[in-house]
Amino acid sequence: MTLDLSADTILPTDHGRAILIGRAWLPGQPGGPSVVTLREGQVIDLSRVAATIADVINAEDPVGLVRGAAGTPVGAIDAILANSRHTARDAGTPYMLPPVDLQAVKAAGVTFVESLLERVIEEQAKGDPAAAEEIRGRIQAEIGVDLTVIKPASPEAMNLKDILVARDMWSAYLEVGIGPDAEVFTKAQPMSAVGVGAEIGLHPSSTWNNPEPELVLVIDARGRIVGVTLGNDVNLRDVEGRSALLLGRAKDNNGSTAIGPFVRLFDDDFTLDDARAMEISLRVEGNDGFVLDGRSSMAKIARDISDLARQTIGPTHQYPDGLVLFTGTLFAPTQDRGTAGQGFTHVLGDRVTIHAPQLGTLANTVNHSDKIAPWTFGVGALMRNLASRGLLS
Repeated sequence: MTLDLSADTILPTDHGRAILIGRAWLPGQPGGPSVVTLREGQVIDLSRVAATIADVINAEDPVGLVRGAAGTPVGAIDAILANSRHTARDAGTPYMLPPVDLQAVKAAGVTFVESLLERVIEEQAKGDPAAAEEIRGRIQAEIGVDLTVIKPASPEAMNLKDILVARDMWSAYLEVGIGPDAEVFTKAQPMSAVGVGAEIGLHPSSTWNNPEPELVLVIDARGRIVGVTLGNDVNLRDVEGRSALLLGRAKDNNGSTAIGPFVRLFDDDFTLDDARAMEISLRVEGNDGFVLDGRSSMAKIARDISDLARQTIGPTHQYPDGLVLFTGTLFAPTQDRGTAGQGFTHVLGDRVTIHAPQLGTLANTVNHSDKIAPWTFGVGALMRNLASRGLLS
């Protein structure tokens, strides 16, 4: 079975009224990545108006810029999506890229209580999935309170911290989950993400890993959240579970960051409050017949997404080309795949689809990071390419 990259599957249900921006590789002499939008089923090249996604999101009025740009039609979205599948890509015709370029790629972790508990379990299991089931039951019994009603940094949270410290149960994950400061880390380098139809990568040493379906904020250099998209924060549970200091190895590998299919800009029809209420679904389908379904409800996030943005960009830290910020996930898979008590882990060839009606579907296939296409087109290559196409002023 192959990925379904039809427009009916990939695009938002109301794409006719959505202001979408993305990137596509357009062939030419030379070809290169171009900022695009979608109008009446046609992909429109905006590169003569905005050379990069950074130019769009940092505009005073990104929606007005996109709406007012004439642009050039480059093909039907169905055909371009079909050509975006990594196994059937014709480099001589357009295909989709991730809808980000120069932005820093950041991520907030442990923002949902259910996934918080799984992180504590990983830590105490020291990356061993066989130990996780017993630890899960013990921790839930010993904590003895409903963490979902506790607001981070509140007096109740600090009181719970005192109790857990006294029981020798405090954890770095609990600190960022219910303490005053969010965990914000660098997920990937600018230009390294993969988009719809691409392979996502697992480090070949990992035997316990999972997808993380997340809402991704798109933030300009001023700190404004100007839009959102979908992301897969691919995670190696065995690596992070051995030590939180291995977060970089667990999170940042070739192909371990998927973003797309498009960025949806906020306008009168789609607002930050719509993002706050978003329901994100996940499906993993294996060639072995295994199916895993999951959901992440943004309404259950412990920290408001605007607070996560404020903790990431401000007077103490600037991002002149803007940033994208993964906001964490409620989803933490415990369904067994194979041996009872071993929980879920990926198998090569898994098809992963992450969906929200207002944002569409991000679809990818799983492989090892050293077997997928290497990352070779970075910021320097982008600048040289744009200059050769006469797109830098």
